[in-house]
Amino acid sequence: MALDSSAESPIPVRTVAQAIGDWVGRLGRVWIDGQLTEITRRPGTNKVFFVLRDPAADISLRVTAARQLVDSVAEQLVEGARVVVWAKPEFYVGRGTLQLNALDIRPVGVGELLARIERLKKLLASEGLFAPDRKRKLPFLPNTVGLVCGRASAAERDVLENAKRRWPAVNFRVENVAVQGPYAVAEVVQALQKLENDAEVDVIVIARGGGSVEDLLPFSDETLLRAVAACFTPVVSAIGHEPDSPLLDLVADKRASTPTDAGKLVVPDVAEEQRRIGQLRDRALRCMIARLEREQHGLDSLRARPVLAHPERDIDRRVRESADLVARARRCLAAALDRGADDVEHLLARVRSLSPSATLERGYAIVQDDEGRVLRSASDTAPGASIAIRLAQGRLTAQVTQSPEAAT
Repeated sequence: MALDSSAESPIPVRTVAQAIGDWVGRLGRVWIDGQLTEITRRPGTNKVFFVLRDPAADISLRVTAARQLVDSVAEQLVEGARVVVWAKPEFYVGRGTLQLNALDIRPVGVGELLARIERLKKLLASEGLFAPDRKRKLPFLPNTVGLVCGRASAAERDVLENAKRRWPAVNFRVENVAVQGPYAVAEVVQALQKLENDAEVDVIVIARGGGSVEDLLPFSDETLLRAVAACFTPVVSAIGHEPDSPLLDLVADKRASTPTDAGKLVVPDVAEEQRRIGQLRDRALRCMIARLEREQHGLDSLRARPVLAHPERDIDRRVRESADLVARARRCLAAALDRGADDVEHLLARVRSLSPSATLERGYAIVQDDEGRVLRSASDTAPGASIAIRLAQGRLTAQVTQSPEAAT
């Protein structure tokens, strides 16, 4: 329950400390998993002090245990060992500190560690963190290679030397971290995130030499594995030797059997690439020569044809054909003109035979009144009217002196 207090009626420190102690005491005894660090045996006391650290986070608790309890498993209690502690949280009122009072300590054996790793492997596999389709392809020639490894370690030397031997101009950004022990996971995750946030880093290599199962435990830690899975930058795992298989190998985008192999994976071999370029140039040259030879053969075949070997022959033939066509056209035109002239003459003869002039030539005449109308009957005029008479040769003007009735 909350303590009632105010600025006018504050609560003494002892009361608050006792209340905190009561609240902590209600937690009861719990089993805790962690790593041992800072083991201290003070002379003249039957207590042993150590720190129980979380293997994946920078969180720790101080623990006190009976010397007899610690001595019973003293051979297995070393710095960095994984243990399960049955302890009761206690709040020391006099100093205002929190600690655990260990009632039982059980070192975690290799079998149990492997069983935990197997359970974690099944969990991550069910979530798809090992799926091949989520793995990213390594860049052909990275701008900068990020390297997470131990300080002055053989793994760092192997990666750098082999990479520079293959591609001397390669750039590295090295982050030195603890690669075993209680601080390894936190430092590796921190270095990984730093390189992930660097825009110039195109691929990240996590490298460590060989070691025991306990030494390689940080690289099967769930926190580190999820941090690698969340990276957008491709990650290469180069942990231990060929038989070693931490879970990082399954989560990473590429597994290298050794740090030496990692140096060969991240950059191409300049000698091999130069040889490949030379092969491509030779292949391109051969293709070009073959193309030129094929085109030259085609030109030679075209030039060997009669039409191109002696083009004047075809011109002469065409000239003769043109001359023949012109002569034929002229003959056809002359024949058409002759037929047209004959037709005109026939038409002219027919027109002449039908013309009034021809009738006049035979002695006939055409009589018209003064308005130019042709008179066909004597009744069409009257005495005293002027008439015009058209003959074959010339015209006459006359006057009617007698009516038609008198003439009859």
